[in-house]
Amino acid sequence: MIALDRLERLLAGFGDLRIGLIGDLFLDRYLEIDAELRELSIETGLEAYQVTRIRNQPGALGTVMNNLVALGVGRLVPVTVLGDDGQAYDLLQALEQMPVDAAHVVRDPHRKTPTYTKPLQKDAAGAWRELNRLDLRNREPLSAASERQVIERATAVWESTDGLIVLDQVNESGWGVVTPRVREHLAELQRGQPNKLMFIDSRAFIGEFRAGTLKPNIAECCRALGRPIDEREFHQRGASSRLQVAQAAATELSRRAGQRIYCTAGSLGILVVDAAGAELSAAPPVSGPIDTVGAGDSATSGIVAALLCGATPGEAADVGNLVASITVTQLGTTGTANPEQLRQRRQQLANAVGAT
Repeated sequence: MIALDRLERLLAGFGDLRIGLIGDLFLDRYLEIDAELRELSIETGLEAYQVTRIRNQPGALGTVMNNLVALGVGRLVPVTVLGDDGQAYDLLQALEQMPVDAAHVVRDPHRKTPTYTKPLQKDAAGAWRELNRLDLRNREPLSAASERQVIERATAVWESTDGLIVLDQVNESGWGVVTPRVREHLAELQRGQPNKLMFIDSRAFIGEFRAGTLKPNIAECCRALGRPIDEREFHQRGASSRLQVAQAAATELSRRAGQRIYCTAGSLGILVVDAAGAELSAAPPVSGPIDTVGAGDSATSGIVAALLCGATPGEAADVGNLVASITVTQLGTTGTANPEQLRQRRQQLANAVGAT
């Protein structure tokens, strides 16, 4: 694990960073339901859930942005496409509270602003439990006009920032912001400046990227190689078996793509693989209830900020693990971690082993 003094030096540089982002920006809308306020609908006779609080926050690409802001990164410059609707208004209102330059956000009146509405209700223990999610998203390809704007703005942001995060959230080819044409343009940008960081996370198409640093999880690695796994069965295996599968898949994907890979492996940690070999950054132990939603995005924020401040690949993976180990303990939301929490978490680990 990264030394505490080294962590301090990296954290000290986060405020000077200007990071670009491109991809699918969603609105996460949380509806807090009070189960004690019971009311029946006159029209249907069904119980009408009583919402007592609404929380809006940026999701998908926005989850990475939330984490970068919490870490103290100085400026974020996103490239994305939103609709001309109320969800876009709420999302842009949320961005105004963050150190975000929204000049490169494309507005398309023919698109929906992707929104995940998440009703929450407290269980017997008083913890928030998520009910059935309601999804609003686009189910057709990105228009050629919006695609052209994304490509133009991606170039401008690449040239004016310290590095770029790519988040490809949508499973259907061409339906999200990172279309095949955008993907190829990003590869051209990376080839033009091979020493500049382009950090890529793609739920369904990680194997299609031919430039940049890739960040799949184990299942995404295996799918990219044409060897999908049964995730439920896989997670019932022992740690050594899971690590063996992860290392083999990440090594092959790294070789095919010719790129370094940060493979997130759940409770095992993060596997860093490149031409020099493989290195495991072990995940810190976590106790109590956890919620892993958004953990990969948390790891991305820590890895990228650390790399841009001069961390080695292994150190960056350690920072990503520290961030994720904090966010997974925050229930009922996609959590964040700030520098002081990272210091405390690292000190806890040091105290546990009697070292710094």
